[in-house]
Amino acid sequence: MELSPRDLELLALLEDGLPLVPRPYAALGGRCGMDEAEVIARLRRLLEAGVIRRFGLILRHRRLGYRANAMVVWDVPDVRVREAARILCALPFVTLCYRRRRHPAWPYNLYCMIHGRERSPVLEQVDEATRAAGLEGLPRQVLFSRRCFKQTGARYFSTIRNSLREAADAAPGA
Repeated sequence: MELSPRDLELLALLEDGLPLVPRPYAALGGRCGMDEAEVIARLRRLLEAGVIRRFGLILRHRRLGYRANAMVVWDVPDVRVREAARILCALPFVTLCYRRRRHPAWPYNLYCMIHGRERSPVLEQVDEATRAAGLEGLPRQVLFSRRCFKQTGARYFSTIRNSLREAADAAPGA
């Protein structure tokens, strides 16, 4: 799919996230000269074309008091990973679940995140998740976060937008 300069501008602005206002698409459009309907139509087209894979939420959980945040990893037989992940994803306290390839020094292939205010309830939820997904007896690690890294969405289009602006500024008659 060929992206127009307006698409690129919209995508670059979207990297900063949606404004936290009642009509975020209208506000986003106001920043790039589009009305709300055009922003929604363009984003729908970009999603359908696979340019945007998904919209996600970045929650600053530490600011909300969630300081016992555990990444739980299991070494699950490949034939069981999909079903175990489906079960884990359905648990209300699991906020993220995904599969990764194993590496020689790190044999784990199923990952999930559980956020909590205190470690003890999180560890109880880890045990509950393990039982629910039938993962008892499999190698597992519970890795609690020690610090928080900057959380941002993907950054693909800002550089392109800036290059387009520089080219437009350098064009004759600009």
